[in-house]
Amino acid sequence: MKLSKDYIDVGVQTNQRDAMLDFWANKAGLPYEELLKVGGGNHQHRHSLNGSVFKLNHLRDALPDNPKTGYAELLIARPEVTEPFTLLDPDGNKVTLVPEGHNGITHIGIRMEVRSLAAFQNFYQNILGLEQVSETCFKWATTLFFLEEHPAHQRCEEMRGVGYRYVTVQVWNVDETHAAVVARGGIEGRAPTTLGSTARISFITDPDGNWIEISQRASLTGDLSAN
Repeated sequence: MKLSKDYIDVGVQTNQRDAMLDFWANKAGLPYEELLKVGGGNHQHRHSLNGSVFKLNHLRDALPDNPKTGYAELLIARPEVTEPFTLLDPDGNKVTLVPEGHNGITHIGIRMEVRSLAAFQNFYQNILGLEQVSETCFKWATTLFFLEEHPAHQRCEEMRGVGYRYVTVQVWNVDETHAAVVARGGIEGRAPTTLGSTARISFITDPDGNWIEISQRASLTGDLSAN
């Protein structure tokens, strides 16, 4: 997978705009970047996240009471932190600030609760082509994914819902990347579509139905008109 950015972005959805903005800016310490109005009553408040983007999506309409995804915890490396420190945001999302290098985390890590370790090992290694660090850890760009097997974990059927809902990878050509992942056995969530002049995106899902956005952003790759 040819990436246009060596960082994985994280997307959260909420109906608590002000409380969440205050937490992520002032307690988690993520600098605010910009507001992106993505349509459908969704205002995406974008924050800097060690090279990644933390996408705080505030939805105008009430979010459905869907099960949590497998994206169970966000780990953020901080040079000033001397030992791991865990916080819960207003929606109950777990975020842990860790020293740089803790468990190999130099930028961010994501703890995944998965129903089958073997299924995710196959998905990350053979379908996405990620680097395997250990039996339970995979590296995608600068992000580490830590797998914890929980056979009773409920499958994610919908992207909409409160909490961590998806991750985003930036690529040079979304159509080619999406087709290649599906050809290797990845499940299509949404076919590629263009969002004005900003980006062309698609979605795939992992073995537990968690959503992964594949994005070709014009600010990174140039004009989207060729797609």
